[in-house]
Amino acid sequence: MLLVEIRQLARVVGHPVYPKKSESLGPAGTALEGQLLTIPGMEGAPLSDANLTNSYFSSSFIGVNGFGSPAEPKYSMMQRMTTSSSSPSLLNDGAKTFSHGAHDPVNSPTSSLFSDFGALSISQRRKQAPNPAASEFIPKGAPRMASMSQPAVQAFPPPLFPHPVMSTSTAAALAPGMSLSAGSSPLHSPKITPHTSPAPRRRSHTPNPNPANYMVPTSAADQGGAPIIQKETVGGTTYFYTDNTPAPMAGMVFPTYHIYPPTAPHVAYMQPKANAPSFFMADELRQELINRHLITMAQIDHSENPDVPSEVDSYHSLFPLEPLPPPNRLQKTSNFSYITSCYKAVNSKDDLPYCLRRIHGFRLVNTKCMMLVDMWKKIQHSNAVTLREVFTTKAFGDHSLVFSYDFHAGAETMFSRHFNDPTADSFFTKRKWGQHEPPPPRQHAGLLPESLIWAYIVQLSSALRTIHTAGLACRVMDPSKILITGKTRLRVNCVGVFDVLTFDNSQTNHLALMPQYQQADLISLGKVVLALACNSLAGIQRENLQKAMELVSINYSSDLKNLILYLLTDQSRLRSVNDIMPMIGARFYTQLDASQMRNDVIEEDLAKEVQNGRLFRLLAKLGTINERPEFQKDPTWSETGDRYLLKLFRDHLFHQVTEAGTPWIDLSHIVACLNKLDAGVPEKISLVSRDEKSVLVVTYSDLKRCFESTFQELLAAANGSL
Repeated sequence: MLLVEIRQLARVVGHPVYPKKSESLGPAGTALEGQLLTIPGMEGAPLSDANLTNSYFSSSFIGVNGFGSPAEPKYSMMQRMTTSSSSPSLLNDGAKTFSHGAHDPVNSPTSSLFSDFGALSISQRRKQAPNPAASEFIPKGAPRMASMSQPAVQAFPPPLFPHPVMSTSTAAALAPGMSLSAGSSPLHSPKITPHTSPAPRRRSHTPNPNPANYMVPTSAADQGGAPIIQKETVGGTTYFYTDNTPAPMAGMVFPTYHIYPPTAPHVAYMQPKANAPSFFMADELRQELINRHLITMAQIDHSENPDVPSEVDSYHSLFPLEPLPPPNRLQKTSNFSYITSCYKAVNSKDDLPYCLRRIHGFRLVNTKCMMLVDMWKKIQHSNAVTLREVFTTKAFGDHSLVFSYDFHAGAETMFSRHFNDPTADSFFTKRKWGQHEPPPPRQHAGLLPESLIWAYIVQLSSALRTIHTAGLACRVMDPSKILITGKTRLRVNCVGVFDVLTFDNSQTNHLALMPQYQQADLISLGKVVLALACNSLAGIQRENLQKAMELVSINYSSDLKNLILYLLTDQSRLRSVNDIMPMIGARFYTQLDASQMRNDVIEEDLAKEVQNGRLFRLLAKLGTINERPEFQKDPTWSETGDRYLLKLFRDHLFHQVTEAGTPWIDLSHIVACLNKLDAGVPEKISLVSRDEKSVLVVTYSDLKRCFESTFQELLAAANGSL
């Protein structure tokens, strides 16, 4: 009698009850472990783990068992994690099983409680997201939540005018001794996990949400009742815990297989092109990606370029990105005062492509400059090309210094994009006697739009801010060393080269001159902006500065003019790149908005292609089965048994004709049928033989069973198991 009262009290407060091993908790001397456990919103037989793997869904599947079928009851949706690899493979497809009949994870007598009670914190082998109530997150000496009478520590001060609903404390809804984690278990559970306890298949705390959770209340107060106390008996020990999983709202129906949604309205009305493809990404983005892949995979013909070595240090497959200088060239580059060349190469250590900048004929005397190289390696910024390593080599026949950078395929320099037109300098060239001066250029008629110039300013100043904060100086703010990828994405290239080439070993403090170099960076930034505003490099020459500033005053805003004057004018104090932020002003938000809109467009294009890999693997498997000439010395193998159904399904996919006998081509039909096959839905289809004398009515679940068994038979033969 006393034990019954203790159990009734434990149902209320949430504490565990530990009965003795010999104690009988059920009829006929059996424990409650094998009895029916009723869960709110789920009616049916108890769950076990015999067929758990057959009822798993992949994390990308948005359907649920039985949803969408009027003959099946609506169950609470349970998120289950698959243990399959995410890499694309024919052997591990991650297909979504439409659990029906014997494979129903709820009604089947061979299903499991493992996922439903996965939130119990009774396993010491847990590998999940950090629990804020775990011991490693609580300072030593601080007691755990032994009683809810202790005040909860608030991460933020309470608002002055708290909302009546939002001000409700989450911890107040927990019973004494309960953890703060979702679906928490008693804190006083046994220290040693029983061998018969549920396997550590926890409900995921990562962003892999159940679609129904977005449409249901998230607290017990919103559902109109207190948290429901659940119990589980493991190894003779009964555990009580609160089930905070929200029940789905009535009338919610989700598709049982993959369906392509239409384009999101905020993207559909953003794109200027009305006839955008519905199943595949935009042609412009596709062509850009193909060009990048083409450049990344390009190789050189060594028979026509014998001067290019096949291997340099740990890099191979060198491909020149710039025209190679002639062997007897004496002219040096205006930037580094050395002859330079650029190559794409693949690193043997990680098989990734890199950009190698070679300095011809440079002998590195002292390795103390590697201290600055190590500082540059730590610079990670979206508008700067990352330096990976610096090494010397004799592979080119001389002493060369090589800088290895990240490779950005398809990038072009700012000089080649904006300053490669010789006619753009006509406004600054001197006129002969009697020649009339042409009218000054205007925006969109010879000059760049101001919005593009401000986009460049934001990116270049952001890169300088990160470099200067690290105690370094760019020293290569030049149009020939600024890369442009896509339409407006900038990256500062060749960083760190001057620090190595001009390294003075006699100096004690090698960072003493960095403030001067940083001031020079700001002047170089002003010259780049002025050249962009004039659309000509002739505008930054000293004799043309006054004429160039007049051109800026006529065509652009006063903020752009003031920014150029501030950067090019000598100041009595040390300037900082942060000083130009007030001049940029709200244009920073314009750049941020444009970046996020671009992200929305790319995400929408990705959504169109996200299922293509899965459908391709499905077609690849189907292609290995259909029309196979011979298998296991049976020439009629592909025409009999389950293979015959798959052959007729292939005709149903690709070989249908209209009433007039013409081919019926419909991509949406192919995609929908493949998705239904992959999910194994109970929908019935009619498969007609080629002679039209027989009609077979089968379900997609039957076809999937035939499909998987046949492919496994081929796979076993390929592995030598048969």
